[in-house]
Amino acid sequence: MGVVDILIKFGLVLIIFLISLVIAMYSTYAERKIAAFFQDRIGPNRAGPWGLLQPLADGGKMFLKEEIIPTHANAFLFIAGPSLAIMTACIGSAVIPWGQQMTIGSKVIDLQVADINVGVLYIFGVVSLGVYGVMIGGWASNNKYSLLGAIRAASQNISYEISMGLSIIALLMVTGTLSLRQIAEQQHSWHWNILYQPLGFLLFIVCAFAETNRTPFDLPECETELVGGYHTEYSSMKLGFYLFAEYINMFISSAVMATLYWGGYNYPGMDWVLAHTGPAIGPLIGVVVLFVKIFLFIFFFMWVRWTIPRFRYDQLMDLGWKILIPLAIANIIITGVWMTFIK
Repeated sequence: MGVVDILIKFGLVLIIFLISLVIAMYSTYAERKIAAFFQDRIGPNRAGPWGLLQPLADGGKMFLKEEIIPTHANAFLFIAGPSLAIMTACIGSAVIPWGQQMTIGSKVIDLQVADINVGVLYIFGVVSLGVYGVMIGGWASNNKYSLLGAIRAASQNISYEISMGLSIIALLMVTGTLSLRQIAEQQHSWHWNILYQPLGFLLFIVCAFAETNRTPFDLPECETELVGGYHTEYSSMKLGFYLFAEYINMFISSAVMATLYWGGYNYPGMDWVLAHTGPAIGPLIGVVVLFVKIFLFIFFFMWVRWTIPRFRYDQLMDLGWKILIPLAIANIIITGVWMTFIK
C-alpha cells in the first residue's frame, strides 16, 4: 500500500468519524423534535433557526460543566468506562461498505475502511466489547443504582446477543460469506436479503433495540427505578460520551441492518444510473441511498421510543430466552429446509 493509499484510508476514517459524531449530535435534536411532534409540542426552537443550533448548545454545556469524580469511586475505571464505550461505538463502522468503488482518474477508491472476510464476526466482537464500558462505569461509580444498571446491561446483552447471533446464522446460510462487502454485492439491484429472511430481520432488529439499550429495552438506565442507571454518577463530558455512544451505536446498528438485509448501497435501476453518471458520481448516489435507509431506521428507533413503554425486567428476559431464541432456531431450520428442497 503506497503513501497515497494510506492517506486516502486515513481521510476515509476521518470522514466516517466526523459523520458519526455529527449524526449522533443531531440525533439528539431529531429525537426531541420527533418526541415533540408525537406529544403535540414544538420542541427545541430557541438556539438558531428552528432550534438547529441546540445540539451545539448542549455540547457546549457538557464541555463546560464541572468534572466530578465521587470520593469513593475508582477514579481510573470511572474515566475508562465512558472512554471504552465511545471507542467501541466508533470502531464498529470500519467494516461497513458505504458504497461501490469510485474511480477518479486512474485511482480506484474503496469506500470501506477494511474489507475483512469475517466482517460480521468483527461487528459481533465490537458489540460484545461495548458492554464492558457500561459495566466498568457502573461498578467504578460505587453507587448501588449504577451497579444495578450495569448488571442489567450485562445480562441483557448476553441474552439478546444469542438471539442476534442465531438470526445471523440463517442469513449466512443464504449468503455463504461473512464479508459485509460480499453480502452487499450479492444484493445487487433489488435482490435484497429481507425478501429471503423476513423473520431473521425481525429478530435482528428486536435484538438491535436491546443491544443499544433503546426503549422498550432501556432497563439499564430506567429513571423510575434506578435514578439514571449505570451513568447516575457521571457529569460533564464523561456523561456526554455515554450519551454519544448510544446514538453512535444506533447509527452503526442502522447501517449494519441496511447492509445485511436491505441491500446496503444497492437500489433498483442501479446499473442504468451507473451507466449514465460514470464511475465517480454513480457510487456517491449509492452512498446517499444507504444513508437514506440508515436515517429511516434511526427514525424507527425514535418512533418506537416515544410509542411503546419499557418492559418489566422479567418480561424482557422471558422475551429473550423463551421467544426470540426458539424463533431464531426455527428460522435456521426453515432456512435449511428451503435451501435443501426448494431453492
